[in-house]
Amino acid sequence: MRSTPGSRRQITPASTNPTLTEGAVAKGWVNVFRTCGRDDQQGTVAGGYLAKNFKGKNVAIIHDKSTYGKGLADETKKAMNASGLKEAMYEAITQGDKDFNALISKMKAANVDVIYLGGYHTEAGLMVRQAREQGLKAVLISGDALVDNEYWKITGPAGEGTLMTFAPDPRKAPEAKDIVAKFKTQNYDPEGYTLYTYAAIQVFAAAATKTKSLKVTDLSKAIRGQSFDTVIGKLTYDNKGDVSNSKYVFYIWKGGQYAEM
Repeated sequence: MRSTPGSRRQITPASTNPTLTEGAVAKGWVNVFRTCGRDDQQGTVAGGYLAKNFKGKNVAIIHDKSTYGKGLADETKKAMNASGLKEAMYEAITQGDKDFNALISKMKAANVDVIYLGGYHTEAGLMVRQAREQGLKAVLISGDALVDNEYWKITGPAGEGTLMTFAPDPRKAPEAKDIVAKFKTQNYDPEGYTLYTYAAIQVFAAAATKTKSLKVTDLSKAIRGQSFDTVIGKLTYDNKGDVSNSKYVFYIWKGGQYAEM
């Protein structure tokens, strides 16, 4: 018998779109959770930062049409507009595009100072590299998808100064010290969402241990509204399955590495 989505439990480490949990609740499902934050939380931080630090500047809002990219760009735009800054451009690209020269020429003509991209590191890397080749020095700002060392491999020095939002570096959490050390003995750097995946398994294990059950209903009740000690710190769940105490900060790429600002 084929099971329905509502009969399975999901704890995702990196699905940030608000509709994941909002949609599940609307359907009456109480079995969808995440260990990461949401795009509306991330967009609020990014939009507020743009409005505060680039007041009077020309901002281009770009997205890649994906659920993640467009969702993040729109949340950032909404927060930025609410704080008093209107974008100079709002444009879309397509995942897999490699030539952004026409868009860059358009941004040059609009005297764009800042590019906010809702999308992934591959397109972001190519865009900033081509922008520098054309002489456009606009700052590139994006989201957590740029927390990937592959970004710098694409950009090289052109990526210097790129800004992005992500949660405080999970590798620096006191609870992560021993796990990070074990990863590094295997020559693996647990960057990005690696430790969020580890935390998802910890939440599942703790709920299963508490309930002595693998039934979806039992596990869901044990997670909703509860707190869990994990490798990325304490996670506290609300009644939608979201982490209520998640937060976002800014990072900057410098010399081939990213660091929290």
